Amino acid sequence: MTTQHRAGGARVLTSHAPALAVAPAAVGLAFLALPLVGLVVRAPWSELGAILGEPAVRQSLVLSLWTSALATVGAVAFGVPLAWVLARGRLPGRTLLRAVVTVPLVLPPVVGGVALLVVFGRAGIVGTWLDGWFGVSLPFTPAAVVLAQTFVAMPFLVVTVEGALRGPTSASRRRRRVSAPRGSRCCAG
Repeated sequence: MTTQHRAGGARVLTSHAPALAVAPAAVGLAFLALPLVGLVVRAPWSELGAILGEPAVRQSLVLSLWTSALATVGAVAFGVPLAWVLARGRLPGRTLLRAVVTVPLVLPPVVGGVALLVVFGRAGIVGTWLDGWFGVSLPFTPAAVVLAQTFVAMPFLVVTVEGALRGPTSASRRRRRVSAPRGSRCCAG
């Protein structure tokens, strides 16, 4: 059901969720929230200082922060231009390219790891050349962690940025123009 009300002098359309969607939505929210609540409730808060003081834990945290930061830089450096091309480019095969970008979103983590190993492992498609030309072996290194994190994160970034760069869809623009007051130029774009 959609209703209209005034907020600050402007008409605002609000929509209520259909009754049939409320129960599954509540189950979905519980499915996502309860594991997080469980972590917070079961965490050994009284021992947190001692646990964080252990050298192995500190080393792991620092490594995680570094690899995450580098993966973020990589995802932004390569993902934003890719999103731009997908959103604004007029190239053949764009739909196929978009499909390739979204595949890592649905791959099980083990399959993604095996795929990265097939490419960047010592006997992999790229790994063989890296090892032969530069003596670089990626498996089981922090660099491999950065590659894996980038592989997982970049599709989310690309899909989000592409949607933002595309802006409102043509159907959305038509709705704005049709619903705008007569003679208004605010929504003509």
